[in-house]
Amino acid sequence: MPNVPETVVALLATSSLGATWASCSPDFGTRAVVDRFQQLEPTVLIAVDGYRYAGRDFDRMSELAEIERALPTLAATVLLPYLRADRTTGPRISWADLGSAAGPLELEQVPFDHPLWVLYSSGTTGLPKGLVHGHGGILLEHLKSLALHQDLGPDDRFFWFTTTGWMMWNYLLGILLHGGTALLYDGSPAHPDMRTLWRFAAESGMTYFGTSAPFIHACMKAGIDVGARDLAGLRAIGSTGAPLSPEGFEWIREAMGRPIPVGSVSGGTDLCTAFVQSCPTLPVRAGELQCLGLGAKVEAYSERGVPVTDEVGELVITEPMPSMPVRLWNDGDGSRYRASYFDVFPGVWRHGDWIKIAPDGSSVIYGRSDATLNRGGVRMGTAEFYRVVEEIPEVSESLVVELPREGEESELVLFVAPAPGVMLDDELRARIAAALRRQLSPRHAPDRIVGVAAIPRTLNGKKMEVPVKRLLTGAPMSAAASEGAMADPQSLAALVEAFRSGR
Repeated sequence: MPNVPETVVALLATSSLGATWASCSPDFGTRAVVDRFQQLEPTVLIAVDGYRYAGRDFDRMSELAEIERALPTLAATVLLPYLRADRTTGPRISWADLGSAAGPLELEQVPFDHPLWVLYSSGTTGLPKGLVHGHGGILLEHLKSLALHQDLGPDDRFFWFTTTGWMMWNYLLGILLHGGTALLYDGSPAHPDMRTLWRFAAESGMTYFGTSAPFIHACMKAGIDVGARDLAGLRAIGSTGAPLSPEGFEWIREAMGRPIPVGSVSGGTDLCTAFVQSCPTLPVRAGELQCLGLGAKVEAYSERGVPVTDEVGELVITEPMPSMPVRLWNDGDGSRYRASYFDVFPGVWRHGDWIKIAPDGSSVIYGRSDATLNRGGVRMGTAEFYRVVEEIPEVSESLVVELPREGEESELVLFVAPAPGVMLDDELRARIAAALRRQLSPRHAPDRIVGVAAIPRTLNGKKMEVPVKRLLTGAPMSAAASEGAMADPQSLAALVEAFRSGR
């Protein structure tokens, strides 16, 4: 289902029955949907006939039929005509018929830990993990987070750019707990141009604009006029999905023509929240996350499992949080759950990010710890690379990996997708390397800079650093990445070919 009101209605109706919800957006490939839903043995499937993106229509009826055949436990499919109002449903139930009978509102009382929904890990290797969240934990977490960290209430119009396949969609709907309004947007954020979401903000009376760091950086690079005069009611901007650079903070202030709180936050699908947070009563410093979440015992651990301050360490959570998963789906003895989060530091949740926490509780995120670079004994986060490289106007996006070399220092390889109409020539390579040396250190200068058409990303938009490293160090494609978890499966094969051809 797409990000439309009917999907919200379906989630609320499902939870009112005590049934369990899971969702994928309609642009997911058939394999990706089946990998997720088949685990659940679902009873009812709710779907659209297709979707619209960047001015194009994509009919999905044949994919829907494939998905249905792969889910033998289905008792019914409900079809919402999206592309064609006159679409015949055949043996399926039409959305209009489903809601045609009036009846009393009845709510099923369920235990605190009763499954509310199943979210999924990215599934870059193997099947995506089904993360089961309970009613009580999510309610507590979203009530706290949205009211106290985002400072939202009944008069707010809250927006986060997301699809139904990302946890931020679930988080967005938490505004309903506070009596506020959830603003939904379905489609491309860059069609017909990069001002689309800013126009939407003005037209909808948006008070909180949530988006991703890559979107902010893309707007900055495009040098757009956000129409600040029409955004007088906008009182805060949120960013997640990747670290927001100091330049991104500065661009927002300049584009808005006034100081405006910028809440760069970090969390994960695992807990369906941010646990490194924003705060309306603390100062905003460019490049920093303001505070640790209330009720979230977040610490930075050294390699020896000792808390450190003002040093880069592993992001860990050392006490339980309300919205930690109740369990993983089909994990009866809890062994997969423990192996996923508690094996590195026994009894302590290891999240997989590098973080530096200052004495005042503010912090900086440096990227995924499983994609860490270590050159000459200096540990480097990938986010530092991207901040420098992707500021260069001729660069669209990039990805960096460190590859071992027997008997030698490791090889640092930077993949660059040039901006439209730009060639990655020797002059641009030299400028990229010089910028990394100047702004970071000589150790950050890559051994090779390889041009690619696109950077491989998961369906949730995460750069696939670890699968790329696995492939380039000899792992077969089947072991390195799951095709169904990728936004563009061809991009990974093309990257490997570009690396091997020496381009």
